[in-house]
Amino acid sequence: MNTDRLSATLRSALNSQMTKEAHASQIFLSFGAWADSEGYAGISNFLFRHAQEERNHMMKILEYILERGAKVKIEQIPAVPANPTNVQDCFEKVFEQEVDNTKAIYKLVKMSFDEEDWATWHFMQWFVKEQTEEETLALNLLDKIKIAGGKNASGDALYKLDRDLEKTPDDAELAETKTAVNP
Repeated sequence: MNTDRLSATLRSALNSQMTKEAHASQIFLSFGAWADSEGYAGISNFLFRHAQEERNHMMKILEYILERGAKVKIEQIPAVPANPTNVQDCFEKVFEQEVDNTKAIYKLVKMSFDEEDWATWHFMQWFVKEQTEEETLALNLLDKIKIAGGKNASGDALYKLDRDLEKTPDDAELAETKTAVNP
């Protein structure tokens, strides 16, 4: 008896997204190691935490595929990009990676909608919200480095930024939680 509740196209796309999440984890891990080697322990800690978060996303998708009675296919993870050249470059690459991941999530949402696979569509809504948080967080990082002076940030500004990121929460507050009382 066939218990696979995913179409071949959705199964393939979900497996690809699982690999994309694993790749994102490796990127953050690599950038965290770079940051640590540059003396930015706070930025490194922040990136290491996000590497684990991306791995958790991968596992979430893996579990969903299994729960839908489908087969998981573990694929090779692409090599990580070159190390950043500076803190601003690091945050720009983080933002670009998140935008790329968001586009992939949106494709899965559209595919599940078009196929009327409401279970997968519903499952993917968590990722839509998560990617909104991730992009907001990345934009906030870019704002912080811009205020610190961007590529020309002083050592003192980078030190303060590094200390700040060590304590920065892993989640961003989204616009949907804002009100006139709590802007």
